[in-house]
Amino acid sequence: MRDYRYYLFDADGTLIDTTELIWRCFENTAKITGHNPIGRETALKYIGLTLRDQMTVYFGKLDDEEYDRYRTLHMDFQMSVYTQYLKLFPCVSEALDKLKRNGKKLAVVTSRFRNSLDVYLRETGIYDYFDVIISPESTKHHKPHPEPAIKAIEELSARKSETLFVGDATFDIECGTSAGIDTAFVNWSVNNHASLKRNPTWFIDSMGDLII
Repeated sequence: MRDYRYYLFDADGTLIDTTELIWRCFENTAKITGHNPIGRETALKYIGLTLRDQMTVYFGKLDDEEYDRYRTLHMDFQMSVYTQYLKLFPCVSEALDKLKRNGKKLAVVTSRFRNSLDVYLRETGIYDYFDVIISPESTKHHKPHPEPAIKAIEELSARKSETLFVGDATFDIECGTSAGIDTAFVNWSVNNHASLKRNPTWFIDSMGDLII
């Protein structure tokens, strides 16, 4: 690991442990809409895609009206139970605080929409660490497309050679690599190394590994 000036972080599965929450929300949506149960491992495999893309995987192609209904069911349930499951991964707060104290610029680059993202970042106490937040509302294309990372780089006025994208899924690594920046895969991910379609620059065992 080397020192960087700019850090882009995925949210779910990287900073915030939402894996159990996400799975239970999809299970609830499937039950209400009459679909087959979604296995936990299946649900975790697609964390990192936008909600609509995940729903397409689990429920087939939905028209706009159907998607709005499914999304409302999903998010209403999620916002009613999130406090039972939401938590930061170890060392996240400490590492973000240290990076900011060292003068680093930080961004969140996520597939989670702002209506729940802001709630989760504030609930876990890390919202104020970030200079830039890139969510699906920010870009036309989404991870694994490079546009979200490129948008964050532009808003941070960052140099690609000084920027690292930290994530827990192949979609994060593909996004960062295609944007021309270094990437780090977190070893606390529910996804294993075999799931990666592109090789990251680094593997890290703890957020503390980012402190040089």
